[in-house]
Amino acid sequence: MSNPQRMCIACRQMTDKRKLTRLRVTPENTVEIDLTGKKNGRGAYICSSPECRKKARKYDLAAKVLGAATSSELYDLLDAMTENNG
Repeated sequence: MSNPQRMCIACRQMTDKRKLTRLRVTPENTVEIDLTGKKNGRGAYICSSPECRKKARKYDLAAKVLGAATSSELYDLLDAMTENNG
């Protein structure tokens, strides 16, 4: 059985879901990082590539894709996660 595939919101590449970071819309209509990948709410995925993180921040892709409010802190957290894991 194959692993579930999801598309990165920045590079649009299909990748194994477990290699991506999930973003989700909270009940307060804001976007947060879902480290478990299982929380309720509409979700979108982004890969750990620094280029993808920069593109997502520049164009606020999380807000566009999910239709909810984002903050610069969200992108700061994503960048910090990439630096710590990369």
